[in-house]
Amino acid sequence: MTAVHDDLNLYLRARVPMIVLVTVEELRAVEILDEVRVGRDASASSDLVVWDFGGGLASRDGRSLPAAPTPETALDKIAELARAHPDRKDIYVLKDFHEFWHRSPAVKRRLRNLAHALVTTYASLVVTTHSADVPPELADDVVVLDMPLPDLATLRADLDALIEQTRVECDLTAHGRARLAQAALGLTAAQARRAFSKAIVRDKVLDELDIPAVLEEKKAVIRASQALEFHGAEETVDDVGGLELLKEWLRLREGAFGEEAAAFGLPAPKGMALIGIPGTGKSLTAKMIGGLWRLPLLRLDVGALFGSLVGESEERLRLALKVAEVVSPCVLWIDEIEKSMASGGLDGGTSARVFGTILTWMQEKTEPVFVVATANDVGALPPETLRRGRFDEVFFLDLPTEEERRDIFTVHLRKRRRDPAAFEVPRLARMSDGYVGAEIEQAVVDAMYRAFSEGPRDITTDDVARALERLVPLSKSQRERVEDLRAWLRDGRAQSASFAEAAQAARNQVRLELA
Repeated sequence: MTAVHDDLNLYLRARVPMIVLVTVEELRAVEILDEVRVGRDASASSDLVVWDFGGGLASRDGRSLPAAPTPETALDKIAELARAHPDRKDIYVLKDFHEFWHRSPAVKRRLRNLAHALVTTYASLVVTTHSADVPPELADDVVVLDMPLPDLATLRADLDALIEQTRVECDLTAHGRARLAQAALGLTAAQARRAFSKAIVRDKVLDELDIPAVLEEKKAVIRASQALEFHGAEETVDDVGGLELLKEWLRLREGAFGEEAAAFGLPAPKGMALIGIPGTGKSLTAKMIGGLWRLPLLRLDVGALFGSLVGESEERLRLALKVAEVVSPCVLWIDEIEKSMASGGLDGGTSARVFGTILTWMQEKTEPVFVVATANDVGALPPETLRRGRFDEVFFLDLPTEEERRDIFTVHLRKRRRDPAAFEVPRLARMSDGYVGAEIEQAVVDAMYRAFSEGPRDITTDDVARALERLVPLSKSQRERVEDLRAWLRDGRAQSASFAEAAQAARNQVRLELA
């Protein structure tokens, strides 16, 4: 039995007259309600009655029920049935009823009347809907319950049932089946079944090769959610130059999501905020964490959350956070979190509600979801955003030191299949003082374009040096903005992500300014 089974059973036993079950999985919701109903009372005095606009009232036990072609008629007939048999523990399920309670005052009034009438009976009413947007008039009469996406045990049982049903050749061990089911975490039961079925049809056998295929299906489904994007663990620590203090912080927490850490008494890490100058590697660092910890990486695009319909933005966020919790342990990368406050209050309060929901969830979440929030404009964030409890640490990514610039040049030359030993990397590092990692990468790319157009020939140190001379770094073009951000670090508001020497230099600068 899952948590949603327990919650439904508790509310039904407490004789709550109306439950709003928020889910997109209508068929699974009905099956769970029937399981709860049978577990509670398998006798003839209990039935599951479902109504929808196309089929009217239908009994799970095959009873003959009156015609109810309209929502108004359905509510009237349910009231009559409940009054005629007040001792029956029937569950009445209304599908898609949000379509009617928002459009018709008469339906809304009848629904309230029915909820009040059911208080004196053992019957209960359940509305299945994709949205938690309940009319204010009904708020006092209903319990809203979110139905979570299927967990690993449910997906594993569905996979085993599908293998048995199709009699497909299966070369997976028990551990392999668990890994295949785990690859589908974050999908609805129907989506997972389609992914499994596609894997079966592809080559008429289930084996280890089908795990990446199911992951690809999950990426496509998550992408369709409009706000989430699934990233593979492709970046490694070697792809990120410098930031040694940050890397060491991450290495210390690498195994903190396992059972051994929990037994030791360690809580799972909550998250980190990456603040700093654009181009210093905040996004690359977020991607690297997923690879270092071997965890799924989900990117939440805050800008994509906002929709034109009332409640749409909040609904997209709620679904995105639900997916992250189901996929956990995972890394949730909230890119440019300050974008959620970009409207300046001109959107009827939607951005403030979305931002508040994110902060509340970060504070109260219990699932092992490690949040990596990046921000370029710390001034746009409310002060409470970065406080402890939401993040374990706040790191500032400053202009790279000379040693870090050597690492960054090495990374990008090697990334483009060039031997760093063939270049005067120390000379380039000295020349690039004030350049961020993205600008150093661009200098290498520009040098390659020139070498290709002139031959093609291989690039040299001089090619990269000339490319550096042509670039105008951000530290010059936006000097004031960069200095404001660096002052934020010198004020001691964050931990430097760079070498200990860089952190000490920042502290020394503070002392000089105070002297």
